[in-house]
Amino acid sequence: MAKERNKREERRKRPTYQREEATRDEPGFILIVCEGKNTEKSYFEGFRLSHVYVKPVVSGENTIDVVKRAEILKAGKDYEQVWCVFDKDDFSEERFNEVIKMANRNRFKVAYSNQAFEYWIVLHLIDHQGESLHRNFYEEKINENLKSTGIVYNSDGRKLITEDLFDFLNSIDPNTNKIRPKLAKTRVELAIDRAKRNYDKFSHSDPANEESSTTVFKLVEELRKYL
Repeated sequence: MAKERNKREERRKRPTYQREEATRDEPGFILIVCEGKNTEKSYFEGFRLSHVYVKPVVSGENTIDVVKRAEILKAGKDYEQVWCVFDKDDFSEERFNEVIKMANRNRFKVAYSNQAFEYWIVLHLIDHQGESLHRNFYEEKINENLKSTGIVYNSDGRKLITEDLFDFLNSIDPNTNKIRPKLAKTRVELAIDRAKRNYDKFSHSDPANEESSTTVFKLVEELRKYL
């Protein structure tokens, strides 16, 4: 715990480089457009990368808004990558699949979750095998597995990924450290492995019916290249 505490202190001393918009055309910039203004935004900003711009679509009325917003923000900018982050939630199967196709037509990359983004967080904590798990139980699963840490997800009702939680998700998993210390993995590495395995179980011809799955691991793998 002392190491994690020192890590948090170090992170607090770091400057925040996040800016509202890229001010010049410069290769390597990554734009992430996501639903809402809390969970996804706070998670991706936790990486503290100077060339990454996280833009929330606050309306939450339509997953298509994410792609439309990305189109607007991309215009006139030389982003190397544009990512659209959205969830299945209660949106119709037809709408969800169409948004993915719409993003692909624009050559945007997609980080979707079926059912919701918190499933990505769940995979850091438990080896869920990809069977159906309703999003109403995500928070319970997260906090059940955080109980020994003193960290509580959504303690204030805002569904933020706090700095303490972000650090924990990126820390070494003690179970892998005990078995083979030289091959120990972080929780985020385990989440990537689990998400890939679950994703590969499906054909991807009908993402709306591929529960539980998430492609957030693809975006996280990309961001981790710059850490």
